[in-house]
Amino acid sequence: MKAKIQLSVRALVEYAHRGGDIESGFRTAAALTEGTKAHQRVQKGYGEGDEREVYVSKEIVMDDLLFVVDGRCDGLLAEDGEVVVDEIKSTSGRLPEGEAETYPVHWAQARCYAAIIAADRGLAAVTVQLTYVQVQSEEERRFRQRWTREELARFLEEMLRAYYASALQQAEHAEARDASVKALPFPFEAYRSGQRKLAGAVYQSIADGHKLFAKAPTGIGKTMSTIFPAVKAIGEGVLQRVLYLTAKTSARVAAESAFALLREKGLRLQSVTLTAKEKICFQEEVRCSKEHCPFADGYYDRINEALLDLRGNETLITRQVVEAYARKHRVCPFEFSLDAAYGADAIIGDYNHAFDPRVNLKRMFDEQKRRTAVLVDEAHNLVDRARDMYSAELFKSAFLGVQRAAKGALPGVHRAAKAVNEHLLAQRKRIGERQQEAVAELPEALVALAEAFVAEAERALAGQGGAGFAGAGEAAGAGAVRQGDLLESDAGGVSSAAEASADERAAETDGPGGGVPEAVSAGAASGSPGDAGGGARVPVGELPGGRELLELYFACQDFVRAAKLYDERYVTYVECARSEVRVKLFCLDPSHLLRTMGKGYRSTVFFSATLTPLPYYMDMLGGDGEADYSVVIPTPFSREQLDVLVSPLSTRYQDRERTKGAVVALLRRVTAERRGNFLLFFPSYAYMDDAYERFMALRAEAGGTEPEGDGANVIVQGSRMSEEERERFLSAFQGGTGERTIGFAVMGGIFAEGIDLVGDRLTGVAVVGVGLPQVGFERDIMKAYFDGTGRGGFDYAFLYPGMNKVLQAGGRLIRSERDRGVLLLIDDRYLQTPYKRLLPQEWLDYTIV
Repeated sequence: MKAKIQLSVRALVEYAHRGGDIESGFRTAAALTEGTKAHQRVQKGYGEGDEREVYVSKEIVMDDLLFVVDGRCDGLLAEDGEVVVDEIKSTSGRLPEGEAETYPVHWAQARCYAAIIAADRGLAAVTVQLTYVQVQSEEERRFRQRWTREELARFLEEMLRAYYASALQQAEHAEARDASVKALPFPFEAYRSGQRKLAGAVYQSIADGHKLFAKAPTGIGKTMSTIFPAVKAIGEGVLQRVLYLTAKTSARVAAESAFALLREKGLRLQSVTLTAKEKICFQEEVRCSKEHCPFADGYYDRINEALLDLRGNETLITRQVVEAYARKHRVCPFEFSLDAAYGADAIIGDYNHAFDPRVNLKRMFDEQKRRTAVLVDEAHNLVDRARDMYSAELFKSAFLGVQRAAKGALPGVHRAAKAVNEHLLAQRKRIGERQQEAVAELPEALVALAEAFVAEAERALAGQGGAGFAGAGEAAGAGAVRQGDLLESDAGGVSSAAEASADERAAETDGPGGGVPEAVSAGAASGSPGDAGGGARVPVGELPGGRELLELYFACQDFVRAAKLYDERYVTYVECARSEVRVKLFCLDPSHLLRTMGKGYRSTVFFSATLTPLPYYMDMLGGDGEADYSVVIPTPFSREQLDVLVSPLSTRYQDRERTKGAVVALLRRVTAERRGNFLLFFPSYAYMDDAYERFMALRAEAGGTEPEGDGANVIVQGSRMSEEERERFLSAFQGGTGERTIGFAVMGGIFAEGIDLVGDRLTGVAVVGVGLPQVGFERDIMKAYFDGTGRGGFDYAFLYPGMNKVLQAGGRLIRSERDRGVLLLIDDRYLQTPYKRLLPQEWLDYTIV
């Protein structure tokens, strides 16, 4: 039986024809919308006998492979008994003057459709038509070629031959992978208590196509308990891919370790870890153009060979592996990791790769999503992350800066920035001494001004504010196509609106949090040849206020995008401080947007040790009610392993000065009496720093030693620690050395979750306070909103998020059956029912101190 390769026409011709450089050419926000409208406008002009969006498919046997090639052709026209295949391409640049200026990849796409149609309908010959549309002027230009059925069949075979090596590699990998999965044992001698139950629940949710909310205690091996059943589902053909999402680097490392362990047991599954562009870039500054980066120069000439090499030799593709092969083949490591990820069995990434509309993996087609399971690690973090994803804000100072920089040089940008600046100035005057205002109403006037600014910024950034910018046809070199010319719409590039997302690559590489595109390559809006060919390329950094303009453009784009999502679950608030004005579209309840972004995946598994209370997280993470699965795994550890102490000292803000001395004295006493290494968690850096100073002052008064004469190394978490500093902090916690470490840290910070200090590396944890978020404007707005929806405003805005931090901090202590330790909770509220009912059962057998 021949291996079956499912392949779209689009993917086939893109692979066979890609070449040239990575060019972060500016892509307009409106390009996709304009392209879609142009596409539909052409189709509306079809005659009665013409067909639109025609699905085509063909099976082709080639050596050891069975290719199933399919796609959707824009139009099938009937002319005097002849058939014409119409492929529509839109552009915001100038139209091709002649056939020599058309793209070979566009002809290839249309010819593949024609080959399938000719074979399917028994046609002796087929005419292929490329219809180019200028989106602003609506001008159309058509080019035609005619081929016989035999010529088209040979051409399709040539395309498949070009792809064959990659396809054969995929088929051989899939066969080896599936065989290895079938033979794969659970990687440990036995399941830990609760581990089999969690793994079974994950597998069942994937098999049935449901969401799963899993609350499983720290230390049972949640990472392996979710990855192992998902891998089994891949081997059985239920899944094509696993998307493992985390909030922190440490959790990504844990996922890599799980795949590495399975590899040691014989698994041949390919996983790719995605790393943020600014972290993995080889250059000192992220500047994505061939002029400034040798890894961008000729990227698409080398990428196919690089991928064949990588996939043929590696299965666990970590950041280090990506970097090694990227240097070997001289390709951009960030783009390389993305290209590798789309062909991988497992992707390890960040929450935003699935849930953020700006940077999610848009090239994952619907069919692929239907066969992908999403595993969301430490899912309690996603609630606040989602609020950030779907909110947007603008600052008056940014517009004033761009207004000044653009004066005289970019008049359109100057006017648009000035209009927003004046609008925000009027808001400040209107609000007056109140300084803050919150209304459940979209600021339509500001949104309109932001849209106008986006339009002017696009014209400037895409070269429409002046002549002398390179045309789209020259961006990739003569006869070449860079990835994106087929897949997406550029300002000046050409797109297939029906098949592609216009901001796909831009969102993944050049959006907020990514690099700033250096070179702008685009044709003029008018499409006049004088603005297109042979001009000098203008780097963004050389435009007046160019980088600030680009950053503000992205901010406005986000603001407009959030405005389109705005409903009763949003609020608009304005804050004024001196000359600054901040306007934020604040997403109070992201649940429906998480639900929308998660649609299409076969299954999504949300898991954490602290999904407490579970109904709250099922609500806020976009659960589907009774259709969802849930599982709660009890702790496998005995109560004898943990000694819980509760101190009724108040740590409320108004009481802190009064009780801080007693709190520090208690911490000093417990850390001295109980010996070993301690982590002391505080609700804020300010409280932590003050407590640390008092702690060290007490030590100095005692001669620099503990009461029992046992000195301890005392270390403090910094507010902005590098990875090296973090490692140094954690490495101070060693067991069996006779030395002790006491670490001061903050709740909800980098040391409060996702770290493993097993055995006597950590013997005590103290949690000062109940972790409630600081009272402020946003939290008060959230409280009022959730009160209004009948869900308990204080609980949703303060109690549940706060106590989650407590549970995470306390969870650092008992990580295995051999661990022993003491947990000190300092606050009288731990003795009150609303807080006490959120504590784990094993913490309730406490002693009051």
